[in-house]
Amino acid sequence: MTTSSLTKTIMIDATPETVWAFLTDKDRLGEWYHPAAADLSTDYDYALREKGKDPSAEPTIWGQVLEMDPPRRLVTTFCIAPFGDRETTLTWTLDPVAGGTRVHLVHEGIAEAAGDAPLPLLMALDAGWDEHFANLRAAGKATRAAA
Repeated sequence: MTTSSLTKTIMIDATPETVWAFLTDKDRLGEWYHPAAADLSTDYDYALREKGKDPSAEPTIWGQVLEMDPPRRLVTTFCIAPFGDRETTLTWTLDPVAGGTRVHLVHEGIAEAAGDAPLPLLMALDAGWDEHFANLRAAGKATRAAA
């Protein structure tokens, strides 16, 4: 049986509203993930580019915002070049905890989008999310310290 999704849960030293901004605000996305051309909003396409790349460059990640319930739940499609014309789904859930936020991510459909050899891509995405989440933790902590 193939596992076609990744599940990650982390704690952030920031309020759900602050974490929400990190997930949806074009400038905040660039602090921990990839810069966006515009703020994310429901039923609109989004495009994220590598840091330092020209805004007219091809996006690194793209998709559509399917659902927004601020500051609790965000659902988007997620496409990258190795998927070809196939897409996966990201579901973000933010829950307040004592003094911060529990961030839960489910990235579904990876094996189906990856084709014949999904394990290397699953492993790469798993490591990538770990790196991005470390950046998100640091950004949340810095925001709390500046407040």
